Amino acid sequence: MAAQHILQVSELTRKVRFILESELNTVWLTGEISNFVAAGSGHWYLSLKDSKSQVRCAMFKGNNRRVRLQPRNGQQVLVRAKVSLYEPRGDFQLIIEQMEDAGEGLLRQQYEQLKNKLNALGVFSQAHKQAIPEHIQTVGIVTSPTGAAVKDILSVLKRRNPNINAIIYPALVQGEYASNDICHAIAQANKRQECDVLIVGRGGGSLEDLWPFNEESVVQAIYDSNLPIISAVGHEVDTTLSDYVADLRAATPSAAAELVASDSNEFLNKIKTFEQRLIHAIGRKKTALLQQHNHLQHRLEQVHPEQQLQVQQQKHDELSLRLSQAIQRSMAQSAHQPSQLQQRLMQLSPVKIITKQQNQINQQEQRLIHAMQNSLQHKRESFVHLIEQIQLVSPLATIARGYSITRSKNNKVINSIVQVALNDEITIQVTDGSINARVL
Repeated sequence: MAAQHILQVSELTRKVRFILESELNTVWLTGEISNFVAAGSGHWYLSLKDSKSQVRCAMFKGNNRRVRLQPRNGQQVLVRAKVSLYEPRGDFQLIIEQMEDAGEGLLRQQYEQLKNKLNALGVFSQAHKQAIPEHIQTVGIVTSPTGAAVKDILSVLKRRNPNINAIIYPALVQGEYASNDICHAIAQANKRQECDVLIVGRGGGSLEDLWPFNEESVVQAIYDSNLPIISAVGHEVDTTLSDYVADLRAATPSAAAELVASDSNEFLNKIKTFEQRLIHAIGRKKTALLQQHNHLQHRLEQVHPEQQLQVQQQKHDELSLRLSQAIQRSMAQSAHQPSQLQQRLMQLSPVKIITKQQNQINQQEQRLIHAMQNSLQHKRESFVHLIEQIQLVSPLATIARGYSITRSKNNKVINSIVQVALNDEITIQVTDGSINARVL
């Protein structure tokens, strides 16, 4: 014991905090927001949780000003955070640097993961890409037949080179079934072999709208195509995995049509290809430099006095919040007691039961009246129907049509001459009366 160094609690928490921040550095994670508080200092305090665990988090105002969403409890988010320790309380916590909606954030993560996977497999290799033919007679278009993209492409083709034939292979370009439609359209174009080059694309939209062109099945269909494919998805700032695997990428559908109908020679096409490769290389270099900058900035923040000030501000905000919550709870309890007693009294009052039963009686009365009215109406209709049937078989109806009934003296109906003899008295009934006659 004498040879060991006895740590103070503050020394222990400082060492643990240093280990966490130096070993784990920055992490990405997703979770549900709970216990969110926006402090008066401008800092945010919250917890991120899933079905099994939760962790406390803080996001200081210098970072939360760049957040595009309004955090709320129950919201799923994706965050980039530094693992740290809140020394005054010894609590493990995360210092959030970036926050975005989980749906779009996860899509971006999935995009990068699939991009790295396909790149490692050589799907984006320049060696696999085909040259776009110089003299194009027929161009195939894989897109929605009702979208703006196909109208733009046809308009540019007609303006730049009306001699080029266009064949539309209709496909959904957004939604759950879009990827299957696009793959089927590409396969049909390759099977028919009726065009020189294929334009695959759609107009602009959100990352979720353009997601079918990031599906692995679509990338594979473009990769397996024997026809040269020009990818024309979204606007110039939109980049999908289909752009990387295609033989040539156009910034927009209209730009794709200009490339197909262009009179430029092979040298200009190579320049465009080199330009795209240069843009991607600059982007990769920029990303690497940004990561290096973030790493150096993190090392600087570990020894920067601003971090200590943030810890003290966090402690002050936490104590202020706890005091405010305690006061509000006490006031709420005092304010709710009369209301609770009144609610209990209302629950025991027979007024509600009487009102409910009265409503039920009114409903039954209305139903009874309605049933009686329906029954009376039915009886009336049956009576009218019977009268009509009686009139149809009544001899009076026959007489009214111009016929007559002849009866003998003893009131029997005569329907044959054998029933009468000479000088017999008979009665002939007509519409408006009867005629007495004698047989001659």
